[in-house]
Amino acid sequence: MNQESWNGFKKSRKHFQNIVDKLSRDLPYLKDIQQEFADKRSEKSYTVETPVVYNTALDDITINSEIKLILVADNPGRREQAKENRRYLIGPSGKIAQKFFRDNPALGIDFSKNVLILNKTPVHSPRTIELRELCRMDKVQLFEALNKSQIDMASLLYDFHEALNCPVWITGYSEMKKGGIFEVYTEKIKELYGKNREKNKQLFLYRHFSMNQFTIDLKKQALAEETAAKTLKRIGSVYRKRILDL
Repeated sequence: MNQESWNGFKKSRKHFQNIVDKLSRDLPYLKDIQQEFADKRSEKSYTVETPVVYNTALDDITINSEIKLILVADNPGRREQAKENRRYLIGPSGKIAQKFFRDNPALGIDFSKNVLILNKTPVHSPRTIELRELCRMDKVQLFEALNKSQIDMASLLYDFHEALNCPVWITGYSEMKKGGIFEVYTEKIKELYGKNREKNKQLFLYRHFSMNQFTIDLKKQALAEETAAKTLKRIGSVYRKRILDL
């Protein structure tokens, strides 16, 4: 990346770290609540080590890195929050994403080298759906903090996008609808991108990689005469219009 992009990236990365640090300080009881959810998983119970997760993979990016895609997932799960990891999209969904790019070399994207990964919130939960239960806890501060984290992460995405000027894939759009877990994230994205038509053209929405939803949907909607790149652009634009009205 050029110097201007690198400076913008570093500024956004630092902002990301600050978001996580502040949220961790503001919610000292969060780990205990998350552990309750983890313990309910019986044999799958695990120790919550990182209540709010910064993606340390961003620390591996240098001025010589070539970022071709920003990919947005949901929130950090069990493997992502583990102390030895603290990286996004490294669980089952991440493995499916890796396989997708490996199986589609014509896209020219190396998942491990060319993709910057963000989430809609850095707050950990065993399953994304359990964020809804966290929001229902009788703690006004927690509810407000979770919503604020979505606003911050939407703004962070926009800042990274401006710095890197590459396509953005937001996966897992089902919970971005009205009444969904990530409705607040959606509204902030609409506010930010509604002011920039050029950036809109680089913004695409898709099904989640979990349970092969992304790949199944792509195959289902592909046309015989289309390349994978063209199919992705077409359906990603349709979902953007449907969910964001952009």
